[in-house]
Amino acid sequence: MVRKVYNKLVRDRIPEYIQGKGKIPVTSILDDSSYARELSSKLSEETKEAIEAMEDRSKLIEELGDVLEVIEAIASRNLIDWSEIEEAQKRKREERGGFRQRIFLESVID
Repeated sequence: MVRKVYNKLVRDRIPEYIQGKGKIPVTSILDDSSYARELSSKLSEETKEAIEAMEDRSKLIEELGDVLEVIEAIASRNLIDWSEIEEAQKRKREERGGFRQRIFLESVID
């Protein structure tokens, strides 16, 4: 038997998927502080994968879906309703704009 070590937060149905392939997943349930830390790591991992997929539309869609899933988990863990996030996004867009105009700030002269 070969053991491949992952040590990372995975989606809820991954152990079931692994079992379906005839393998044995070894898992544990994280306490709240470990869960918060692993969500942070997962957000970084998924964001990196989205950045790497920028030139492949279908892959980018999948990766952005993964990023969104992690963001929703972080919000849920922190008892933040999705509408609060959307309101913050809207407020910030109204105050400072979005990114659609592609403005690149080179410098500021004081």
